[in-house]
Amino acid sequence: MIERREIGQRMSKIVKHNGTVYLCGQVGSGESVTEQTQDCLARVDALLKQAGSSREQILQAIIWIADMADFAEMNAVWDAWVPEGHAPARACGEAKLARPELKVEVIVTAAYE
Repeated sequence: MIERREIGQRMSKIVKHNGTVYLCGQVGSGESVTEQTQDCLARVDALLKQAGSSREQILQAIIWIADMADFAEMNAVWDAWVPEGHAPARACGEAKLARPELKVEVIVTAAYE
């Protein structure tokens, strides 16, 4: 069975299937990469909680940043957020994001029970 939550015409924010939860890409508010990363990870936390999952259950994260010059700044926030011993498989690349003011987007797949 597939369960979808916060369903819109274009996408669902959460899709659950067979012990795996897929979150739509999350962006954050703020002027700096640090602020946007903190905000989007807080949004990931909220969606994971709603889905019955947590940071410790993240399987994979895909991160898009608008400028690779911001890689270290984003990683400082990410490294503080990921629980020790629970780092997921991860990829990070540079991409033109949906709006010019966006600096980072995080896409997460996690397990749930």
